[in-house]
Amino acid sequence: MPDGVAAQGARLFARYAHAPNELGYCGPASAAALERAACGGGDPAAVAAAARQFSGAWPYQQLIAEHCGITDPLDERVVRAYWTGNLLTDRIDVDRFGGELLSRFGERAGHYWSHLTAELLPEVTATHAFHVFGVYPWSRLLETGMPQPLHILDSCRIGWGTVLEVSDGDAAVRVRPLEFDGTRLALGAETVRRAGRRTASGVFVPALRVGEQVALHWDFVCDRLTAEEAGRLESWTVRQLGHTNGRLPTR
Repeated sequence: MPDGVAAQGARLFARYAHAPNELGYCGPASAAALERAACGGGDPAAVAAAARQFSGAWPYQQLIAEHCGITDPLDERVVRAYWTGNLLTDRIDVDRFGGELLSRFGERAGHYWSHLTAELLPEVTATHAFHVFGVYPWSRLLETGMPQPLHILDSCRIGWGTVLEVSDGDAAVRVRPLEFDGTRLALGAETVRRAGRRTASGVFVPALRVGEQVALHWDFVCDRLTAEEAGRLESWTVRQLGHTNGRLPTR
């Protein structure tokens, strides 16, 4: 694959993976290469080395690439398919994908994969949303009534919104937050949320303008989205919420 194409995929992965890595939630203990790449610099090889240590994202991107006949799990099309959804995501046979995900990664050590069992297969999609709402434990803790599970689910999923105001360090974005009414998860009414956009290495989305669509991960502006990309992200998110709600106990 040409170096330029490899660099584009590595940069896209870094943009989405940096925030949870910086917070210490996933990936290697120190991945400064992600921040540099997300800002347009760095070495794609260093991003690839870091990406292989993401026990969540990397297995999905490996399988997506294999199912679509693509050699590199960091191909930009594969990265986009996992984090926000695209034409590749549409092509995945989810029954086959889920079976292979279970057989290859279902017995991984660690509590974050312990819920990937045969009972979860009806919820499978080849997306980050599935991992957040299905594999991670937080949807199972909503019944506690504590605010943390909903906050983590809302922060960990890839959100989207329209930029209303831009400053040097952050942006005001109109979003639909995740809500839980005691039995169902859903996207709530529009509200305005301030999201960070600058790190020590720079910004991930340069020349950000009012009216643009952006992706948010852990309250950080990580990507500029086209209308089609934002629509696909919303569609896959709503689909995953439907799957999750079918599992949540009713009162």
